[in-house]
Amino acid sequence: MTPAGGPSRTDSPADPGFAAALRERAVCVAGLGVSGPPVVRALLARGARVSVVDAREDDATLDLARELRAEGARVLLGEHTLPAETDLVVTSPGWRPDAPLLAQAGAAGVEIAGDVELAWRLRPAGQRWLAITGTNGKTTTVRMLEAMLRADGRDALAVGNVGTPIMEAALPGGPRPAPDLLAVELSSFQLHWSATLAPHAAAVLNVAPDHLDWHGGLEAYAAAKGRIYAPGTLRVANADDAWSTHLARTCGDPAAPLYGFTLGTPRAGQIGVVEDLLVDRAFAADPQGGAEELASLADVVPAAPHNVANALAAAALARSVGAAPESVRAGLAAFAPEPHRMAPLGSVAGVDYVDDSKATNPHAAAAALASFASVVWVAGGLLKGAEVEDLVREAAPRLRAAVLLGRDRDRLRAALARHAPDAAVVEVEAAAGEDAMEQVVRAAAGLARPGDTVLLAPAAASMDMFTDYKERGRRFAEAVAARA
Repeated sequence: MTPAGGPSRTDSPADPGFAAALRERAVCVAGLGVSGPPVVRALLARGARVSVVDAREDDATLDLARELRAEGARVLLGEHTLPAETDLVVTSPGWRPDAPLLAQAGAAGVEIAGDVELAWRLRPAGQRWLAITGTNGKTTTVRMLEAMLRADGRDALAVGNVGTPIMEAALPGGPRPAPDLLAVELSSFQLHWSATLAPHAAAVLNVAPDHLDWHGGLEAYAAAKGRIYAPGTLRVANADDAWSTHLARTCGDPAAPLYGFTLGTPRAGQIGVVEDLLVDRAFAADPQGGAEELASLADVVPAAPHNVANALAAAALARSVGAAPESVRAGLAAFAPEPHRMAPLGSVAGVDYVDDSKATNPHAAAAALASFASVVWVAGGLLKGAEVEDLVREAAPRLRAAVLLGRDRDRLRAALARHAPDAAVVEVEAAAGEDAMEQVVRAAAGLARPGDTVLLAPAAASMDMFTDYKERGRRFAEAVAARA
């Protein structure tokens, strides 16, 4: 086990040659999304000549463009092409490889990197990253990991798609001193654009079909996830997930340690569950002959199986840098779940209501549905190319009824007709907004019986009707509260 105590702090970048070479280098930042402005400012601070390209010209983008121009960037709105003389592109993670600007850069031999790759090259020497990816559970797991590390007295911060852009947190000269340890949430998009990233330890929580429209298929999507297991990276794999185990073995460094986590009884080299306890047989003093107690199932909130798996993954990563067993329990006690993730909304007329709007793909919805015995399921939206047959077939015995909304609801309706013909189905055709969720909750309440759970677990993205999954969940919660 790695000795406790973090590396000594230094302001020297991990790749000083790359940092020095940014001075006067012509860099194009593709996209002014959440990651764009921090990237622009980090590059300007290091003397790069920065051009920014974004096709949008809405008011918010125009305001941001004015700010960045005042700071020294050249901002080109309504553009899709690569500026002349560019020799490095830093892309927003959501840009597809076939986007015209990126295709042009690739054809010209211009290096393309993502914001995570840039942060990795510019990070302080000695800073360690503990990285997490997966189809579902990433945000919860990095938050749990951050809480465990802080309970252990470490200078640690969760970054990524958790409210703190990595460029603002990881680099010297940012809003706060660069932490010794980062708990890093990584999407398949970010991993696709990362070439030299090599975390101290990394975990793939699970892999199920998602973002297939972006990657072109499950194999390519899984391969992007597997890039997290870089040379020298300690591998943490979900022993209950075939893809996670496969990627750890085939994409990871065979010379690096490989540990597992499981909802079953752990073998040597694994962290798992024995009766109502989370136990460690991976980083314990005697993993062959004994185990160390880390926490109880009661310490995991909510204690749904998929969330216990998140806690086990976080514990494995915390233990990989020497966190004490008692820090795992303390971290779980300090952890507060993010909104719209299996959030109980209370009971009305004997029926429970639960908001899991973050279940934006079938894999996440399946985990939510498996947590309840009798469900009125609220589902639908943008399926992003994902299949729903297996989801509906497995959930059928639990389904009292379903209320469907969104653009791809017809595919869910057809699957329900095949696999759950006894479940009543109501479709809400309202286009968007508050009225749609009022209709959804009214229909669900009419279908539910005392003891049932009305579960918003859409299995789909929300942008056909709502700004994002947060607005969808908020509208659902407001509609439920109005009936209380």
